[in-house]
Amino acid sequence: MDRKQSFYERYIKRVLDIVCALAALLVFAWLYLLVAVLVRFKLGAPVLFVQPRPGKDEKIFKLYKFRTMTDAQDEHGELLPDDVRLTTFGRSLRATSLDELPEVFNILKGDMSVVGPRPQLVRDMVFMTPEQRSRHSVRPGLTGLAQTRGRNALSWEKKLAADLEYIQHITFWGDVKIVFDTVKQVFFHQKGLPGEAQDEVEITDDYGDYLLKRGAVSREEYEEKQAMALALLDGQERISVLSR
Repeated sequence: MDRKQSFYERYIKRVLDIVCALAALLVFAWLYLLVAVLVRFKLGAPVLFVQPRPGKDEKIFKLYKFRTMTDAQDEHGELLPDDVRLTTFGRSLRATSLDELPEVFNILKGDMSVVGPRPQLVRDMVFMTPEQRSRHSVRPGLTGLAQTRGRNALSWEKKLAADLEYIQHITFWGDVKIVFDTVKQVFFHQKGLPGEAQDEVEITDDYGDYLLKRGAVSREEYEEKQAMALALLDGQERISVLSR
């Protein structure tokens, strides 16, 4: 997808990201400390959840979040399903988006922006079409247009369409509106656009699982792309080991 960078995106957006991230750390240092202590007390160590995600130009980076799930395992040593390991406390962190506070460090590092398409999993990326993957032509965001339109209440198609809509029209006032709409969602529970029907989606469904259930991909194609995702992650792990 051809896109042209505005003056704001090219020269101002990154500077504002750094200023906003530093301001958040200074103003909310007490909140970071409080949440970290609560996570350590209620869920144990480690306090942070670290996961590889594709960023700008599909470069894989380590995303930081506060941990929301336990490490409960079955009799075979396998982790229990997410919905079992997600505690009431963890649900509260997710509902208030407090689990995403550590992503401010990703913003400072340059992995992320305050506003942009939310970083999905590597195993989601490999199932996207070339057009959908153009969402990775910009830094992923702490919040984005899709989040203001319903977050997990949106179907995958609508989320990805919102991401493509955003990258075509990146403006200062557009970003400001997305930030304010996100604040309204978190504090006033306003979800999505007025009058827009929402498609309920299982929040644990990866994009590949979503497509497989709907017959949009065959089982063979599904397995091939999952293997592709694992190969990308394995390559990233090898790179990080060699660079130590």
